[in-house]
Amino acid sequence: MVQTTPSPTLTVRRQSTAEIQTQIARCPSIPSLGSVNKALQELLGNDQRLTAQIAEIIRRDPSLTSRLLRLVNSVYYGLNTPVNSIEEAVFYLGVRQIRQLAMVTPVIEDFQRLTSQCNFPWREFWQHCIGTAILTREVTAHVPGPSEDADYIAGLVHDIGKIVMAWSFPDHFAAIHNVSLETKRPLVEIEEEILGISHAELGALYLERHRLPEIMIISARYHHRPEAAPQHRHTLAAVRLADMLLHSENIGISGDYVPVTREQCFNSAFWNQLLAKTPEAEQALVKAALSRTLEQIPHMLAGMV
Repeated sequence: MVQTTPSPTLTVRRQSTAEIQTQIARCPSIPSLGSVNKALQELLGNDQRLTAQIAEIIRRDPSLTSRLLRLVNSVYYGLNTPVNSIEEAVFYLGVRQIRQLAMVTPVIEDFQRLTSQCNFPWREFWQHCIGTAILTREVTAHVPGPSEDADYIAGLVHDIGKIVMAWSFPDHFAAIHNVSLETKRPLVEIEEEILGISHAELGALYLERHRLPEIMIISARYHHRPEAAPQHRHTLAAVRLADMLLHSENIGISGDYVPVTREQCFNSAFWNQLLAKTPEAEQALVKAALSRTLEQIPHMLAGMV
């Protein structure tokens, strides 16, 4: 059961544009990823990737080490003997998984500090964000068109506006999610009615203020309407499709409770945007691949969050 903070008698006032901008300015900035993760990213980007070197850098970050071992020992990998060595974990996981863990670990820890004052199922929310990132990359790997290096991070931060809202307007955030849970109406519609701005626009304004990469800003602002994005539409359609598919399987919690089925996802405008020109037989193969990944994601998330 999702519970939120205020009592039913608490009322909140719709905010003006100036009030919203003031609160965004007060919201803490995103800390840099830190020297350990920069060192790891540089090493992973090198053609000469030595397991011992990667393991030595991972050891400097206890949180990353913990996630690494949890993930490799999760049901997803199905190993008969538990892995206790970082070197062995690096061997099993490979560079791609470690790169994703290196991105996720600092981002989630930074954002956890912004949401401590709001009562919300945040662990399930992080699972939604990470699951969207994983599935976005899976979508872009299976459909025709450009595959951007930033597709994973675009999926990871698409709902950052909800985190900014929880920190900047905790009472509004709670009221919005009470209404969303009770009415099953579109979340963006409720946000605009109660607060005066959607999480999509709020997240984009926050990212713009802190001069973060364009793909992150566009993903935050247009992840509900990829067709309106000035660029990166292919990646945003993948983010939206991934977001919907996770919702259809009840993987994690985004705060949006409008029911959606897997069939609706595979018949959506976003699916057509990505695969309209692909023969039906190939579309069936993509659906099967994404369905297999959807079955694996809960086990992966159990090892990451």
